[in-house]
Amino acid sequence: MTTTLAGGRAARRQTMRRIRPRRSPAVPLLLAVGAGAVAVLWLWWTNTPSIADTTGKIVAAGRITGLLAGYLMALVVLQMARVPALERRVGSDRVARWHAMSGRYTVSLVIAHVFLIMWGYARQAGRSLGDIVQQTITSVTTLPDMGKAAIGTGLLFVIAFLSIGPVRRRLPYDGWYHVHLLTYAAVFLTYWHQITTGNEFAVEPTAKTFWYGLYGVVTALVLWYRIITPVRLNLRHRMRVAAVVEETPGIVSVLISGRRLHRMGAEAGQFFRWRFLAPGMRFSSHPYSLSAAPRPDMLRITVKAIGDHSSRLRELEPGTRVWAEGPYGALTAQRRSRGKVLLVAGGVGITPMRALFETLPGAAGDITLLYRANSTQDLALWSELAKIADERGARLMYAVNSPDGERPDISAESLQRKIPDVDRHDVFMCGPPGFAQSVYDALRGAGVPARRIHHESFEM
Repeated sequence: MTTTLAGGRAARRQTMRRIRPRRSPAVPLLLAVGAGAVAVLWLWWTNTPSIADTTGKIVAAGRITGLLAGYLMALVVLQMARVPALERRVGSDRVARWHAMSGRYTVSLVIAHVFLIMWGYARQAGRSLGDIVQQTITSVTTLPDMGKAAIGTGLLFVIAFLSIGPVRRRLPYDGWYHVHLLTYAAVFLTYWHQITTGNEFAVEPTAKTFWYGLYGVVTALVLWYRIITPVRLNLRHRMRVAAVVEETPGIVSVLISGRRLHRMGAEAGQFFRWRFLAPGMRFSSHPYSLSAAPRPDMLRITVKAIGDHSSRLRELEPGTRVWAEGPYGALTAQRRSRGKVLLVAGGVGITPMRALFETLPGAAGDITLLYRANSTQDLALWSELAKIADERGARLMYAVNSPDGERPDISAESLQRKIPDVDRHDVFMCGPPGFAQSVYDALRGAGVPARRIHHESFEM
C-alpha cells in the first residue's frame, strides 16, 4: 500500500517564490572565526612580558593553549545551538563537521594546557616534571574554581572518547546523543576558572568583558533556539500522528497533522528532529526528512527500519502527540543555479529527493531523478514518483542490482551516456556516505563543478 501526499502546482509556486539563489556564508564565518582567534593571540601577546627562562616559556605556552581552548569551547557550543543562519544556509551536515573538528582541536588544546601549565607551576615550586601529578592535585584543591574545572575537563575527555569513530558506532544513537549533551555542563564547569585564575582577565578588564560577552551571547542563542523556539513551535502547531502507512517492506510513512503547518517555514529537502510521545519513544529524538512538500494541514516523513527508533514507528497510533524541532537543512531549491537539475537518491535518501522532485520548478525535461536501490521491491514511493514524472514531463530513472547481485554502473561515462548535458545541471544528492562519495566522484569526472553538487549527510 502507498500513500500520496502531493502539493502539485501550488507547491511549485510556493517554491518559486522562495528561490533566491544566494551564496553560503561559510567562508565569511570561517574568516570571522579566524579573526577571533587572532584577537585571542593578541590578548595573550599584549599581556605577556618578555620571557627569559624555560619556566616562563612553559607557563606562557600553557596560558595561550588555555585561552585558545576557551575560545573554541564557545564555538563548539555555538555549533550545537541550531542557529537557523547556520543550519539552513551553511547546512546541518557541514555545521556538524565543524563541530566535530572544533571538538577535536578543543580537547587537544585542553590536554596541552593542563600539561604545560601544571609543569610550569611545578617548576616554579622547585619541583620536577615527575611531580606534575602532585602539582595538579595541589592546584585543584587550592586554586579558586579549579575543582569545577577538573570535573568539566573529565567530562570533556569522556565525551571525546565516546565520539571516536569505532566507539561511537558501537553506541546506540540515543545514548550517544544524551551523553553528548553533557558538553554544556563541561563548558559551564570549566568556564569559571578562566575568569578567576586567568592572568589576562585579571589585568585587563576589557578582556573580561569580551569573554563574558562571548559566552553570554552563545548561552542566549542556546536558550533561544534549543529551548524557547521548539516550545513555541510545538505549542503553536500541536502536531499529532494522523496515520502510519507501510510503503514497502521495512519502510513506512508517518503522516503528521497539525495547525497552520505552512507557517513553520519548512521547505522541500529539509528535515526536522522528531520526538514521538509514545511509550518507549518519549526520550528519543531523531532526524527525518520530509518526503513530500509541506501542506498547511499535513507533513509526511518516510523512514526505513534500520534501528530501534525507526523500527518502532510502524507501531505508532493515530493521535500520538509529536514534538518536532526544525526545520533544518540547506538542501533546498535556494541552492539551485541552473535551469536543469539532476536529483540522485540512494536508498531511503529518496525522501528529500521526492519532495524536491515534486516542487522544483522546471519545464518538461528540466528535472531528472536517478534512484539507486538494491532491488525494484526497495524502490519506495515509486508509484508517486512515476505519477509526478508523468504530470511534469520529468525523467525518472532507477538503478538496481542485477539478479545475480551485480551493482549497476554509475560512473562518469554512464552518466554522460544517459544525460549528455549532465555537466550543465545542478545536482542534488542524498544517500549513504559511501554511495554519495562514489556518485560525487562520478559527477566530477563527468564535468560537473563541485559548486553545483549539493548534498547533505546525516551520519553525525
